[in-house]
Amino acid sequence: MKILVCLGNVPDTTTKIRFDGEMKNLATEGVQWVINPWDELALTRALEIKEGSGGKIEKVSVVNVGKADAEPTIRKALAIGADDAYRIDADPSDAYFIAAQIAEVVKNNNFEIIFAGKESSDFNGSAVGSMLAEFLDIPSVSAVSAFDFPDGKVVLKRDIDGGKETIGIDTPFVTIVQKGISINPRIPAMRGIMMARTKPINVSQPVAVDTLVEYETFELPEAKAECKMVDPENTDALVDLLHNEAKVI
Repeated sequence: MKILVCLGNVPDTTTKIRFDGEMKNLATEGVQWVINPWDELALTRALEIKEGSGGKIEKVSVVNVGKADAEPTIRKALAIGADDAYRIDADPSDAYFIAAQIAEVVKNNNFEIIFAGKESSDFNGSAVGSMLAEFLDIPSVSAVSAFDFPDGKVVLKRDIDGGKETIGIDTPFVTIVQKGISINPRIPAMRGIMMARTKPINVSQPVAVDTLVEYETFELPEAKAECKMVDPENTDALVDLLHNEAKVI
């Protein structure tokens, strides 16, 4: 049995976001790129499952839709413990396009379990996992916060209104995970970093798929008002600001 983890290459959450002069594209100069946080947790859990499977899980692979500049992020996933990687050489233009490309990798390599983070930290679309399952015509389970593999059987727990739901499911399927799937992402050790240099990244060209979304323009949020400091002894001034300016009382 083989696991595939979908991997997003996103700006670090501390990055100051800037756009080009036409406000149509992200200005990438100086941006630090990282593994999408939800995908990093998914990868950690996939590796834990493989290690505890008693050999039932053959390997854990990662897949990314992106250009060559995404390879340092992919190499980090390999250093964390992924066995190999797939990169579709294309700009990740929209969720539909990305899901279609990953579906081809799954079909050509017979992955039984596909992990996808619930969303990416840049566009927050929350669509790739579900679209991928539709392309493959297999089930998907969303909001998964626990993944167990007792005796080679898959048991999932997902958050629902008012509680949790436990699901048993047969492969193949897509599991769309959220925080809780693993406690902390793994940090690459020096041995893993050295081994990652020789692990293969299988690069392929994209299949022909229409792009359904076009971004017309982006807008930055309005600048926050300057912070006002109030003497802790001057409660009247504080009340006045909360009442007349913040209008919260």
